Amino acid sequence: MRAIWAELVGTFCLVFFAVGAAVYGINGEAIGFVGVAFAFGLVLFALAYAIGPISGCHVNPAVTLGALLARRVDAGTAVGYWIAQFAGGIAAAALLKFMTTGGDVTDQTGALGANDYGATVNLAGAIVIETLLTFLLVFTVLAVTGKKGATPAAGAAIGLVLAIIHLVGLPLTGTSVNPARSLGPALFAGGAPLEHVWVFIVAPLIGGALGAAVQLWMYGREPEPDETDVQTSSAL
Repeated sequence: MRAIWAELVGTFCLVFFAVGAAVYGINGEAIGFVGVAFAFGLVLFALAYAIGPISGCHVNPAVTLGALLARRVDAGTAVGYWIAQFAGGIAAAALLKFMTTGGDVTDQTGALGANDYGATVNLAGAIVIETLLTFLLVFTVLAVTGKKGATPAAGAAIGLVLAIIHLVGLPLTGTSVNPARSLGPALFAGGAPLEHVWVFIVAPLIGGALGAAVQLWMYGREPEPDETDVQTSSAL
């Protein structure tokens, strides 16, 4: 149960603080696209060491899918993580909505940081970029946390790759690579972001599955995890 709560709290923190960086200042001189990209990377970097030993710090349904396919977690754990991740993302988006209404904070994105396509990339392009960006994220996560590639710097590597991913994706789709990060803001933004949110759920899951497949092909399947490995071997 602690792992489930860790995923909920971790996803809440990722969405509230990293998406919040975009909501509060993506168009401001102090933050901008680069600042938002590194906000995502740094939040994830911190969470990796804060809750990684408890749940593996997936904080992303696509990462959990990759871990499931790679047999780093079992199906029951994966379902529990998915529920917690979506709940955390929705709760964080609700608080961001309050900040832009009751808190009188100007929403610099105009849509509560929700992902969308159409302005700089079409539907096909959005699907391709979100699939490939998520592939890179999940492949990296599984590679640097597996028994063959494990490193004490795994959290730094994953935080850095998430920052790089956002540098590429922010001008195109706002960068999802995380269905829980996308669903919460879309629910409160409504309109086109909510109509198009399926793209930012389906494409990252496809990318996560591809990332797991390539990691398994390169590194081979790992031994069946024991109880400790289920919690820590996919630490993000």
